[in-house]
Amino acid sequence: MEKPRPLWDNPLQFVFACISYAVGLGNVWRFPYLCQMYGGGGFLIPYFIMLVVEGMPLLYLELAVGQRMRRGSIGAWKTISPYLCGVGIASVVVSFFLSMYYNVINAWAFWYLFHSFQDPLPWASCPLNGNRTGYEAECTRTTPTQYFWYRTTLNIAPSLEVSGGLQWEQALCLILAWLLVYLCILRGTQATGKVVYVTASLPYCVMLIYLIRGLTLHGAVNGLVYMFTPKLEQLANPKAWISAATQIFFSLGLGFGSLIAFASYNDPSNNCERHAVVVSLINSTTSVFASIVTFSIYGFKATFNYESCINKVILLLTNAFDLEEGSLTAENLGAAQGHLAAAWPAEYAALLPRLRNCSLEEELDTAVQGTGLAFIVYSEAIKNMEVPQLYSVLYFAMLLMLGIGSMLGNTAAILTPLTDSRFIAARLPKEAISGIVCLINCIIGLTFTLEAGNYWFDIFNDYAATLSLLLIVLVETVAVCYVYGIRRFEKDLHKMIGHKPSWYWKIMWAFASPLLIISLFIFYVTDYILTGTLQYQAWDATQGQLVTKDYPSHALAVIGLLVAASTMCIPLGALLTFIRRKLKRKNLSTVA
Repeated sequence: MEKPRPLWDNPLQFVFACISYAVGLGNVWRFPYLCQMYGGGGFLIPYFIMLVVEGMPLLYLELAVGQRMRRGSIGAWKTISPYLCGVGIASVVVSFFLSMYYNVINAWAFWYLFHSFQDPLPWASCPLNGNRTGYEAECTRTTPTQYFWYRTTLNIAPSLEVSGGLQWEQALCLILAWLLVYLCILRGTQATGKVVYVTASLPYCVMLIYLIRGLTLHGAVNGLVYMFTPKLEQLANPKAWISAATQIFFSLGLGFGSLIAFASYNDPSNNCERHAVVVSLINSTTSVFASIVTFSIYGFKATFNYESCINKVILLLTNAFDLEEGSLTAENLGAAQGHLAAAWPAEYAALLPRLRNCSLEEELDTAVQGTGLAFIVYSEAIKNMEVPQLYSVLYFAMLLMLGIGSMLGNTAAILTPLTDSRFIAARLPKEAISGIVCLINCIIGLTFTLEAGNYWFDIFNDYAATLSLLLIVLVETVAVCYVYGIRRFEKDLHKMIGHKPSWYWKIMWAFASPLLIISLFIFYVTDYILTGTLQYQAWDATQGQLVTKDYPSHALAVIGLLVAASTMCIPLGALLTFIRRKLKRKNLSTVA
């Protein structure tokens, strides 16, 4: 007899689980970058249009499928049609790839969190060299925060060809991160349901503290003005619309199977329509909220760097021309430089190469995303705050909660289909299945703690999911509307939530969303083809900066395998089902 399916304790717990999963690091380090790149406040226009056209409809579809079929991704799509079993397998493969590298971010968050209790913070200044006669040469060529990230944290290799040794500190942090994930999923929905209250709510508390502190920082208003000043000309840029659609798509976590897995533990009468709208709006509002926090910090950092630059120029001019201290200020610097250049042209010309061109606009224009924003820009801003240890602990604890919340969804996408399998569930208890999945991911994930591990991290982050997820969600939408049937799906929704979906949902599912996904798919394929040689950013210790290099052949092979491993599951699953059914019919006819 089949065991009754476990349920969330209440609908609120399910909403918290979805928010904890959907609201992740992309809201904190990807959305602010896109605002900076594509017109500040003007980017919000395409972003919220894509939310209505793409985000809410596809989220509603996945939640409804999971709640109706009451299975993980493999079982749900196999129930709709046996030929769609590969869709669920593809989702599991993508989630497995994501879990392998995503938890490394939590390991880095642990590493920074542990170092946040030091006074002074270890990334506040350059360390002394081996002879203790000065600072490390590599650090002096860059900044202390970059040095701590690239050398102390990653001990990064000069290129992808140099694998280097295992960084045991990072390896221990990764093991700790996986142990924490295992403890959170050990008891299934009973444990996860309690954990998501913390992982979903704590980041908002920290962001609120950071917002209050950020708005009181000197120069914060410069960042906020920069963010909310719309550059409406960017609305004519196709990449702004594509980036908005991509951000909505990936920030909600569509296609991974996590949302289907979470919804499968709902009561069949749960109002999944309302929850789809609520989760979508909370996710997008959080992105805007996180951007306000980020740009207030960013404005502080940019203003600090700009004023430091001005002060260095003033000091240099004062010493070079033996001027009275205090005679040069930021307000009269321009006029004073013109006077000095006219009065002492030869001396000023000789000094000119040492004078920096200070610009607040250029400081604000410096666009950073991903790990650069999370572990370099924020760290640099934090070290200049009062009581930096407190804000550092809060920030990296928030990153850890965001990462763990997303990991709960990633692992659920893998574990739910496995525990739904009668073959596996009959032989192994749920705790053992969870342990094996975490152990395998952890062992493979140690690759990302090598000296070249960050380069492999970027490969997985850029290529393991992008095209695969677009194809998966496209097939999902077509399967529901044209294989399962939109009329039949309407009736299912009527039974579950008490009314049929409106014309808006049906138009989005049947036409608008599929066309948008196809457009995104074509854009990415075309972009990859036109780009030609795929490249990555490598750390050059001699220059103290990132340099662009071409991917070696073995890395290109891995990229091809990452894309093919998941996408090929869909046609192969259909082909194997066709062959199996044909052989079965042949055997039956032979027996007859």
